[in-house]
Amino acid sequence: MLYSVNGDLVPADDASVSVRDRGFQYGDAVFETMRAYDGRVFRFDDHLDRLANSCALLGIDHSIPQNVFRERVRETLDANDLAEAYVKLSVSRGVQPGKLEPGPATDPTVVVQVAELDRGPTWDAPATLETSPIQRVPSEAIPAAAKTHNYLNGILARRSVDADEAVLLDSEGAVAEGATSNVFFVQNDVLHTPSLDGPILPGITRRVVLDIARERDVPVETGRYEPAALRDADEVFLTNSTWELRPVARYDDATYGEFPVTERLHAAYRARTRRSTST
Repeated sequence: MLYSVNGDLVPADDASVSVRDRGFQYGDAVFETMRAYDGRVFRFDDHLDRLANSCALLGIDHSIPQNVFRERVRETLDANDLAEAYVKLSVSRGVQPGKLEPGPATDPTVVVQVAELDRGPTWDAPATLETSPIQRVPSEAIPAAAKTHNYLNGILARRSVDADEAVLLDSEGAVAEGATSNVFFVQNDVLHTPSLDGPILPGITRRVVLDIARERDVPVETGRYEPAALRDADEVFLTNSTWELRPVARYDDATYGEFPVTERLHAAYRARTRRSTST
């Protein structure tokens, strides 16, 4: 497997960055996890826009045009002969003197990692889900809209539960998101998800699912929800780029056995990924 490191294709085992890179030293970096179908990255524009926003929120002024990111991702997929793939694009502020205050991102580090990923679901069964005692970091501390290399919050949350995914609550006890996912639930045929007013990463898959639901006249509501709302729901599911939509069989002590709305939305999502590769 070949990865792209600052524009050079190198074997994965040899791909490395400096120990003085700020992404390694401080988590001073951003990334996007994407999925390629039939050789095309799904919603590439949206991912690049979110990457740009993450960089802006951290003040990483890398001055790299978006078409360069596109070329490096395409080059890496082609070099590995991958059509169905996981893609991770990372941008750090680069190598700088070892002090907390950063200088300008005059020489950013850009890495593209890929892996083969079958078109089918990346999960074998519905997920188990538990509320984590680890609180979601508030946006006033680290901007929730920035997808950064600082993932310790999610790591600690995952370690705190005995389940496939952890639900993090905000400082007031409302559901925020999963460690690596956005959370949805269905109650009386209405689709609900926490609003972006809270400390929530604006997921690309989340946006697509909401668009699909509205197009198909599925009522949608966003807001602040206590964990009890999920436990009382008819269906619960999770979204991210690799899982797409993953139904939840258990959340804490609540269980769910049927997923008609989830399955309908997932089928429409898969159809959308197929259409995106034919244009």
